[in-house]
Amino acid sequence: MKICILSDSHDNRRLLEHAVEDAKARGAEAVLHCGDVVAPTTLRVLKKFGLPVHVIHGNNTGDLYAMNKLAHEPDSVVRYHGQDGVVHLAKRTLFMVHYPHYAAAMALTGDYDVVCCGHDHRDSVRKLDNVKGGVTFLVNPGTVGGVGAKPTYVLADLAAMRFEVFEVPTAPGEACNTAPVSVHF
Repeated sequence: MKICILSDSHDNRRLLEHAVEDAKARGAEAVLHCGDVVAPTTLRVLKKFGLPVHVIHGNNTGDLYAMNKLAHEPDSVVRYHGQDGVVHLAKRTLFMVHYPHYAAAMALTGDYDVVCCGHDHRDSVRKLDNVKGGVTFLVNPGTVGGVGAKPTYVLADLAAMRFEVFEVPTAPGEACNTAPVSVHF
């Protein structure tokens, strides 16, 4: 199963939509948004893709009541987890939190296969040895909204545990780069 991991959209509907469109074209079956959506209505552009969107709020919380209300609409694709969340996909356990320091600590517990974060707008994928003797992948997709950095997202293949950072296309249907910006593991 492939998933689109992104963060820090900061109300940029256009780039958020282009990222998910590109990820879906590359085989993504779900979206994880690691916070700083800001206005929950930003997520409405993702409805047309029909993918489940797991989201946490980050430090730019926006309207938490509206986020909860959006997630509970009958036809909503949004699953709102609050400050942090655990998601089970393709026999993998993923943890989502906005802050990198919190994410690194959670990765070290060994309770998760993948820990995703955002906040600092810098994409990175790290393989960490955890206290249980295994490894956990720590994934920060950067900023999909292009705030202070190029807009990026991560396409994760949970079967192969492969993570690729892609720049977000600037127009619908356009592939900004046919190859990832970087490939990890």
